[in-house]
Amino acid sequence: MPTQDPSVERASKLDTSTISDALDRLGISGQCLNIKPRDSRFRMTGRAFTMLYRPVGKPAGTVGDFIDDVAPGSVVAIDNGGRENATVWGDILTEIAHHRGIAGTVIDGACRDTALCMELGYPVFSKSYSMRTGKDRVQLDATEIAVNIGDARVAPGDILRGDADGVVAIPRQHEAEVLAVAEGIATAEEAIRKSVRGGKRLDEARKEFGYHRLQTKRS
Repeated sequence: MPTQDPSVERASKLDTSTISDALDRLGISGQCLNIKPRDSRFRMTGRAFTMLYRPVGKPAGTVGDFIDDVAPGSVVAIDNGGRENATVWGDILTEIAHHRGIAGTVIDGACRDTALCMELGYPVFSKSYSMRTGKDRVQLDATEIAVNIGDARVAPGDILRGDADGVVAIPRQHEAEVLAVAEGIATAEEAIRKSVRGGKRLDEARKEFGYHRLQTKRS
């Protein structure tokens, strides 16, 4: 079992929308746009193990045998340049990752063999999916460097949180502040819902708990 990580544990209790609002308030770009779960029930939280793919060279490189180097509880974050014509994740990796206790996989690009990840409940988030292999089309160029995932910069060790709405990245150097702001937003929004359930008008509840300032960027 992976060692408990307090920041990852805190992030796992927040939805991506709330974290996104906190990122906006702090002026941090961490929304991994257009990266979607292959099953809306998937939930994922962990620290990023990053990989960069590039078009295949000559002599050709391979798609890599990296999976045994990924620690349990990590999220595999693959930058394939948004390519949808060459997949870099399939059934063998899904089965091994699930068996090893890896938290999930995020791909700026395409995956394949989606039926197995849904059958096992292994979270895969990607730009798209198809059957076309990445072998002899792309190659693993580097691991554990800063990469791009849906226009967000993701560095090794950053927290990645995924749910039905997509994926957000929390930069490690800002995680304490982001999590604190996100938790404050979650608390305020729950207070608004509770007040409305108790009979208060929505506009009054929003005003009381400062709803319209929750996502406003700090000056």
